Amino acid sequence: MTLRETSCTIVPPRVEKAVDSPAITRFAPSPNGPLHLGHAWSALACHHLARASGGRFLVRIEDIDGTRSRAEHIDGALADLAWLGLEPDELPLRQSARIPAYRAAFESLCERGLAYRCWCTRKEIAEALRHSPVRHGPDGPAYPGTCRHAARGEHDIDIPHSWRLDVAAAVEAAGPLGWRDLMRGEVAADPGRFGDIVLWRKDAPASYHLAATVDDAAQGIGPVVRGMDLFDYTDIHVLLQALLVLPQPLYWHHELLLGPDGEKLAKSKDAPALADRRAAGENGRALADELRRGCFPAGISLSNS
Repeated sequence: MTLRETSCTIVPPRVEKAVDSPAITRFAPSPNGPLHLGHAWSALACHHLARASGGRFLVRIEDIDGTRSRAEHIDGALADLAWLGLEPDELPLRQSARIPAYRAAFESLCERGLAYRCWCTRKEIAEALRHSPVRHGPDGPAYPGTCRHAARGEHDIDIPHSWRLDVAAAVEAAGPLGWRDLMRGEVAADPGRFGDIVLWRKDAPASYHLAATVDDAAQGIGPVVRGMDLFDYTDIHVLLQALLVLPQPLYWHHELLLGPDGEKLAKSKDAPALADRRAAGENGRALADELRRGCFPAGISLSNS
């Protein structure tokens, strides 16, 4: 394997210096495909920060989506982590075993009148967006609010539906919000730009936003270590923390590994799997050491380099 050395390290000195107490970090893969080098980079960042601060490294399996999660990908992810030498300090937590906790959080928001049922299909939302100017957020056009204004009895509640957060009402209830990223400093939150996000899905239980927020608090995670592709979502998570009276952790959104095309490595783009390297007899701990030193396989680069 050809390696290209860069000047980066897995955790920037600025981040290490900012963590002045034992960190509890978590690597939280979704088992809907095999792990790749981008996952290894993120897991190594979590592991290094925990070890450097005398803290704990945890693994959480985000298998809440029963339609896409696969047992073989859970087994594969755990095997990949062991191959890299990244053993968690506790047994992995599985979100599929945490549904009651998510439901309790969801119901508390409903009781405050901050959530509403939504029957809209993707096709209906797309059609509504053609006729309703809406704010564009990080995920594209915000939901136009069709069901927020639906009259009582207009829809059959027995028909499958999701639940959305009334973000305007939630922001009003929470007041001004902000959060701190260990590399980028203080960030003023603007959750309203996302529109009314889904809290409870009709094809699966809780949304990623609700489940991740509840679990980070329950596990005492801090700082939350994850990729820059999730930076914007933190605005939603700190809103949910305020509404649910949960502690707000520090965050560190690390840079991403990019493929030869300059795009981030992703399962959806068939990024080469760690399992293939493992099956080929490659030394996982040696690969982990090289990544820690900023040595990447040919064609792989860091998003800020």
